[in-house]
Amino acid sequence: MKEQIKKYFCRYVDFSDIEIDEIYSKLISKTIQKKDYILREGQICKSNYFIINGLVRSFYIDDKGNEKITQFALENWWVTNMESFIKKNPSLSSIQALEKTEILIISKEELEKLYISIPKLERLFRIVTENMLIANQRKNDVYFQMNSKDRYTSLINHFPNFIQRVPQYMIASYLEITPEYLSELKKN
Repeated sequence: MKEQIKKYFCRYVDFSDIEIDEIYSKLISKTIQKKDYILREGQICKSNYFIINGLVRSFYIDDKGNEKITQFALENWWVTNMESFIKKNPSLSSIQALEKTEILIISKEELEKLYISIPKLERLFRIVTENMLIANQRKNDVYFQMNSKDRYTSLINHFPNFIQRVPQYMIASYLEITPEYLSELKKN
């Protein structure tokens, strides 16, 4: 796990082994079983989660009682509820494991301490956050301007193994199409 986190961190910013050791000492390892929650709607998100292996989804329940999936996260991705994490507000969404998932957890308090002792860690998280914002903007500005078929094609082209790991109805929810229409797209 330490090598995986070092490789990930050093993709963005160079860290010494001593710095990686200090960061790693603040991370808590946890295994989340399939269908278990990392965060439930209404809880305050006190941590940021790095996925070592496994797969999670972020979702909320709309006014009609339907699940709306906003994000999937898999190996080497960070996941959190940013608003709840930063502002300490109750989360409006949940994060749930879709398969047995190993995560590394860093609390907001420990992260803030590390920002002071290792200032370039703040740069790393700025870059990660910028990439998340770009992905969200791309999803909102470009992705949802595509027709359903193009959204599905884009998803399978960018994440070919992902489709095998996620139930069809969840992919449909993420793409904002019906499971029946997704089934039709898959046939063609």
